[in-house]
Amino acid sequence: MTDFPYDIVGFDLDGTLLDTSDELTASVNHTLGLMGHPPLTREQVKPMIGLGAKHMLKVGIEQTGATGEEAELLLKQYLPRLLDHYGAHLGSGSHPYPGLLDAMDALTERGVTLAVVTNKYESFAETLLNAVSLRDRFACVIGGDTMGKGKSKPHRAPIDEMIRRCGHKPGETRAAFIGDSIYDIMAAHNAGLPAIAVSFGFLHQPVEELGADAIIDHYDELIPTLERLATA
Repeated sequence: MTDFPYDIVGFDLDGTLLDTSDELTASVNHTLGLMGHPPLTREQVKPMIGLGAKHMLKVGIEQTGATGEEAELLLKQYLPRLLDHYGAHLGSGSHPYPGLLDAMDALTERGVTLAVVTNKYESFAETLLNAVSLRDRFACVIGGDTMGKGKSKPHRAPIDEMIRRCGHKPGETRAAFIGDSIYDIMAAHNAGLPAIAVSFGFLHQPVEELGADAIIDHYDELIPTLERLATA
């Protein structure tokens, strides 16, 4: 099939492709345990996810009893320990969201090139996608450090690079992006792409407030939503 309205569909990773909350909770609790702090539940950790490991650990430290200068010192000391633990356990507790694999199959059958743009370190993203046997489904993986300092989402640079690595020129191809954060939506719009928000991700505000061109509640809705956006 060649009449599908998009050549490239890009995805965010955490909270969009994969529910990574179990393994992130494990890494947060491992690090809190090293400090002598009590563990948090997965439901407590989920709202911390999506704004980077530093933010996640900072909130975890504050929620378990340290504030101010003490919290900052603990964050500086223990952030590397969290990253080490997380890097050693990538893929141990992550799984695709319902309907994702079928949606990816449907897009591939329509001749669409798939890609990932995440603010996770590129090496972590590559390792994670390999661990869950999805890496070979994507033409490229752009990480938060791929384009250099200050050029992660919401900057347009990683979206433009995604398009280039998929064999096209920015502004001269039909592409769309799917994500769960304001950074995802802004990056897509900054690059001139339509953006779809998923309501099941790691949201930090109501999904309706992200400014996306469309919202999906399940990946069964992705193909018809993309087709509808193209004719809007």
